[in-house]
Amino acid sequence: MTTSVETPDDATATEPRHTPLHDEHVALGAALTEFGGWLMPLRYASDLAEHRAVRSAAGLFDLSHMGEIRLRGPEAGKALDAALVGWLSQVQPGRARYSMITNEFGEVIDDLVVYRLADDDFMVVANASNAPVVARELVDRAAPFDVEVTDESEATALIAVQGPLAEQIVTGLAAGDADTVRALKYYASVPATVAGVEALVARTGYTGEDGFELFVPADHAVALWRSLLGTGAEDGLVPAGLSARDSLRLEAGMPLYGHELDLTTTPYDAGLGRVVRLDKTTDDGAVLDFVGRAALASRRASEPARVLVGLSAAGRRAAREGDHVVVRGHVPQIVVGKVTSGAPSPSLGHAIAMAYVTPEVSAVGSELAVDVRGREEPVEVVELPFYRRPDKA
Repeated sequence: MTTSVETPDDATATEPRHTPLHDEHVALGAALTEFGGWLMPLRYASDLAEHRAVRSAAGLFDLSHMGEIRLRGPEAGKALDAALVGWLSQVQPGRARYSMITNEFGEVIDDLVVYRLADDDFMVVANASNAPVVARELVDRAAPFDVEVTDESEATALIAVQGPLAEQIVTGLAAGDADTVRALKYYASVPATVAGVEALVARTGYTGEDGFELFVPADHAVALWRSLLGTGAEDGLVPAGLSARDSLRLEAGMPLYGHELDLTTTPYDAGLGRVVRLDKTTDDGAVLDFVGRAALASRRASEPARVLVGLSAAGRRAAREGDHVVVRGHVPQIVVGKVTSGAPSPSLGHAIAMAYVTPEVSAVGSELAVDVRGREEPVEVVELPFYRRPDKA
C-alpha cells in the first residue's frame, strides 16, 4: 500500500484557510467567519432570503472546505469495510452511501459520504474540521490491504446547487451530458461536463431539497461558480452561506458533527443505528471485526441512556445549543436533556430544536420545556425531520 496524506492539521494552523472561491465571496460582499479551520461565507445578504431561495428556487454553496480522500486498489472495498461502520464493498459503482468512522469504543470520529466511483476506486468525503484525522485513520486502518490512500482535498473544490430548480440549472449547463445528469438517482454520481468543466456530479445534499454536489479540480472552481451563478440567477438562484445551510439542515433533521455527533455519541445514540452493519462478513463467511464493532454490538443490545429527538415550539423564541430540556412546569426544575441545535424555522414559522433527552420523555407528543435564558419555553417532542419537501411529504 502507498499513501499520500498531506492535509494540514487545522488544530495547529494559526490562520484559517481559504477555499479556491474566497475572492468570489469577497467580491459578492459576503460576511466571512471561521469554520472548521476555514474562512467561509456566513451570509451574502440575508440569512432568511438565502434559506427561502433554496426552498423555492435554488441556492449556490461553496463546500470546498470538505475533505476528499480517495482509496484505489483491488482491496479498496475491503479496506473500507474494516475501517467504517458500513458495508461499503456492497455499494455498486456510481452509487454513494452515508456512513461513519468510529473509534474502538464505537464513538463517532466523523460522519461521511462514501462514493464508489469504480470497482476499485472510492472517494470518502469528510467534514472540514475532521478531514485530517479521517485521512490519517484511513491510512492506518487500510495498511493491511492492497490499496492506495490519497488525500485529494487540496486539489478538489466542491460546489453545491440545492433547491427545486437545481436540476434545471445544472442540466442547462451540462450540454451533451444533460440527460445523464437528469437521470441520476438520489445518492448516485456520474462524471459529466458542466459549463465546460469536467466534474463528478452527485445527486446529494444537506438541505432537505433536491440538488447536486459538483466535485471539480480546484483551479476550475471559479469558472464553474461564475457560470452557475450567472445562468441560475434567471431562475432565482442565489449564493448561500453557512447560516442558511445550518437552518436548512436543521429543518431537514440532519445531524451536524460537533452538535448531534461527536466523540461522546455513538450512531445508536443519534438514531442512526441503521448505518451500522454488524452483519458484515469476510470472503470466507466469518464475522468481520471492524473498528468499534464490539462496542457497537454491546450498545445496540443495551437500553439507551439518551435519545435524539426533535422539539417543536409554539413561538419563535428559539432554544440554542446547550440549553437544558426540563420537565414542564416542575419546581424545582428536573433536567431531562440538552439541546444540540436550535433556531427559528423560516419554513415552518416557529422555533425548532434537536436535543438528547432521557428515554422516558422521548416519545412523540411528550410535552416538555426548554430553559431559554432563565425562562421556560414549552416544547413538544415531534418526529424528525421537521420539514419534507413537497414531493416527498
